[in-house]
Amino acid sequence: MRRSAPTALMACALAACQPPVGNGADEGAANEAQAAANAMTANESDNAVEPQRSILRPEVIDQPEAPKIEPVDVVIGFGQSSMVLDDAAKAALDTLLATPALKEGGAITLHGHSDSRGSDGDNKVASRIRAEKVRDYLVEKGVAKDRITLVALGEARPIAPNAKEDGSDDPEGRAKNRRVEVDVALPTVVVPPPVEPKPAEKP
Repeated sequence: MRRSAPTALMACALAACQPPVGNGADEGAANEAQAAANAMTANESDNAVEPQRSILRPEVIDQPEAPKIEPVDVVIGFGQSSMVLDDAAKAALDTLLATPALKEGGAITLHGHSDSRGSDGDNKVASRIRAEKVRDYLVEKGVAKDRITLVALGEARPIAPNAKEDGSDDPEGRAKNRRVEVDVALPTVVVPPPVEPKPAEKP
C-alpha cells in the first residue's frame, strides 16, 4: 500500500504553518520547508516500489526430498538360447544398469535356474553358467565383480511346469524355468559409533 497520502498532508501542513511571505528571510524559510517536503515525498515513492524481500535464511527454506531408492528384482530369461544372452536379455540388463539401486553400489545376487531335463548335477552346472553369463555382462559394463554373488539352484525352484498334466513335455514351461533372477540390495549404511567426551582433566 502506498503511503504518499499522509506525506502529502504533512507537506501541506508544513506549508500552512509558515508565516506569510513578507521578506527575503521568510521566503527562504518557505523554500526550505517546501524542499524538505518534496524530499520526503520522493523517499516515500522510492520505498513503495522496492520489492519485498524474504526474511527466511536459505537453510530454513524447505528443500525437495531426494527420491527414495528401492531394491530391484529382475528376471533374465534364457528361453530361446539356453546358454547365451539374447537381445532381450541384454536390453533387460541395460535397464537394470540404469536403476538407482544398482548405481548406489548395493550387493548383487544372481540365482541361476534350469529346467528339469537332464540330471540334477548337470542342471546345477547349467544354472551356474547362466548366472556367470549375467555376471560377465554386468562386469563388462563397469559393475565391480566383488559386488556379485552367484547361487546355482538347478531345477529346484521352477516357476512353470516342466511337463503337461498328461506327462508330455512342456517346452514353453521349461523355457520359462531357464532363467537368472537378479536381486540388487540397497547399500549398507555404516553409522559410526558416538564419540564419548573425554573426562575433564583435573587442575
